[in-house]
Amino acid sequence: MKIVFFSSKPYDEIWFTPLCDDYGYTPIYLTSKLTPDTAALSQKGDLVCAFVNDDLSEETVAELAKYNIQGILMRCAGFNNVDIRACQKYNIPVLRVPGYSPQAVAEFAMGLYLCVNRRIHKAYARTRDFNMNINGLMGRDIHGCTAGIIGTGKIGQAMIKICKGFDMNVIAYDPYPNNSLDIKYVDLDYLFRTSDFISLHCPLTNETKYIIDEAALSKMRKGIFIVNTSRGQLIKTDALLEALLTPGRIGGVGLDVYEEESDLYYEDKSSEIIEDEKLARLITFPNVILTSHQGYFTREAMQAIAIETLENAYALFNSLPLTNQITVP
Repeated sequence: MKIVFFSSKPYDEIWFTPLCDDYGYTPIYLTSKLTPDTAALSQKGDLVCAFVNDDLSEETVAELAKYNIQGILMRCAGFNNVDIRACQKYNIPVLRVPGYSPQAVAEFAMGLYLCVNRRIHKAYARTRDFNMNINGLMGRDIHGCTAGIIGTGKIGQAMIKICKGFDMNVIAYDPYPNNSLDIKYVDLDYLFRTSDFISLHCPLTNETKYIIDEAALSKMRKGIFIVNTSRGQLIKTDALLEALLTPGRIGGVGLDVYEEESDLYYEDKSSEIIEDEKLARLITFPNVILTSHQGYFTREAMQAIAIETLENAYALFNSLPLTNQITVP
């Protein structure tokens, strides 16, 4: 069996190649992003393996169907970039990796919060030039602050444990509350108004797109800290930029994702002129940290992703239950 990997990087080969050998699969690694125009590159494969910024619109899926692709393996948990109805229409099952390492993302989210709160990124830049002045680097204790967690799936639950470890007061919002958790669920309005720190851990859906917009930001406490390690379109960038321009309104922002990241993230653009004016403006704010969708990127997570992805392939080709298949209700 041949698996065509789109948007592949050297670290994908490191983790997938030995396992493919164990399973007897042949990996075909392509650096190209999967789009309607590149779908033809899959014609030598049986399955395609895609990532978060690949384009799996109906047009792409229709192209894959022409080459008798028998399944789509998502080496990630999110699938907002996949037209599931189109996949069902063309009888191409889609399988994902739902829980590779919740701790990896949650730990990174807390790392962003600590870094932007205590201005560690600014201190690092100063001390490299032997500037030991700490003026302007003052943060605040997070002990006793209120953390608002939006989304209480596996990653949200890991984040809740971390926040409690810092002795924070934790509240949460989720349209599907988990009553087994020792947590106070509140509505979004209450969460926005009472949190000192908000961390996003929900999937991107029609209901959650721009869950943080002008109205949400207007309700938040002065000096709010916001971290997003989930999906970029959970935050309306225009609204965030406007709030950041008001002195003191936003304490700090940590973004591991960005709503227009698909053509930028995971690539080296350091020698190019970036035409995305919103992204360029975000980078200029001293209380904003941007990272390039690396929250999941640990050894443990990469190993788990590779194993689960190939287990999905094994289940598909051996007519076993597809426990990680994505379907339309």
